[in-house]
Amino acid sequence: MSNTTDAIARFQTLLSKQGQLLLSKLAQEELTAENELRISTQLRKEFPVQLVLDALAQHQLRLKAQAKFSRAMEMYFTKSGLEQASSEVIAAYRAKRFAELKNIADFCCGIGGDLVHLANVSSVAAVDYDPLHLAIARVNADVCKVSHPVTYNESDVRAFDLSNTDGIFIDPARRTTEGRMRTGDSEPPIEWCIELLDSVTRIGIKAAPGIDHEMFPDAWELEFIAIGKDLKEAVAWSPALSKSKRRATILPFGHTLTEKPGPPVDVKMPGEFLLDPNPSVTRAGLVEELARELNAWKIDEKIGFLSSDKEMHSPFGRTLKVLDSGPWNQKQLPSRLKQYDIRVVDIRRRGLAGDVDQFQKSLKLTGSRKATLVMTRVQEKPWALICVDVETTS
Repeated sequence: MSNTTDAIARFQTLLSKQGQLLLSKLAQEELTAENELRISTQLRKEFPVQLVLDALAQHQLRLKAQAKFSRAMEMYFTKSGLEQASSEVIAAYRAKRFAELKNIADFCCGIGGDLVHLANVSSVAAVDYDPLHLAIARVNADVCKVSHPVTYNESDVRAFDLSNTDGIFIDPARRTTEGRMRTGDSEPPIEWCIELLDSVTRIGIKAAPGIDHEMFPDAWELEFIAIGKDLKEAVAWSPALSKSKRRATILPFGHTLTEKPGPPVDVKMPGEFLLDPNPSVTRAGLVEELARELNAWKIDEKIGFLSSDKEMHSPFGRTLKVLDSGPWNQKQLPSRLKQYDIRVVDIRRRGLAGDVDQFQKSLKLTGSRKATLVMTRVQEKPWALICVDVETTS
């Protein structure tokens, strides 16, 4: 308790007039590894040592947070709170599902990454057992000027009264004080989060993108969210908020692909073009839905690559022009690459074992073109495809 009390007191000092002045000074500095010691030494002549240390740490967190938050340089963070927080583009997108509810509980609210967007669509009860994170969430909500009332509740989410709650968003911790938990583990556990359905019907549960689909009942929607090409997280929606069984979403433009019944997709040899699906599509298990949408086929029953003899355009994948396709033969690959004047190779491996870094070093290419080498399986056989982006085929 004394450590927590000390952390809150130090946070409050950052909010003081002196703390704000110090943070303002740091924001004007171009901090580098080379000049940080000099700047820190100079600041210690004007400000208390502990305040300088805390302000420097907060400043560094703010710099990192700019990748997630547009107002990062005004907000406050802890290392663990920033690591767990969703990017604002995801939080804003996700909050829309709760838009018609009156009272939402934000369980395990942390530093308020989701709170500031939930509170723009509804009144929110922010709940967290960590008083420091709760204090930070309060300040961040003020910084972001949320449009609906927020109440702050220092409590274990298991003890929170749900009698006045229409919906729940919960971001269970996936880290312990010692480090990251195993994939699928969380606190509170996913099973407990699902059981909240006995009290509230509209629930969203944030999960790691590697979550096992089988952890959620069939009536729940499991959505996998990517920002561009990077798969970031999953969210499970209870039946009352569900719109599909499985969904792949790509932000910031909101492209979304859902599960739709259809005929089996053909499995054939690679054609002139190869499409590498976005990881949100593969994790959602929607490769066949994408294939039907593009009139494409699979090159292997168990591998996610799609192929066609026509150029494919989709926000859900990267299209490559196939220059060369044949069985995997590591000894022959350098000569095959040389034939196409290849100098730089981006290796995409899926379904085929091998040390990519070591293989990359062994190629020793001297050409002028960049290509993608796809190490995969075609109808269960090891295969190699030399490809280029469709924009560079001329």
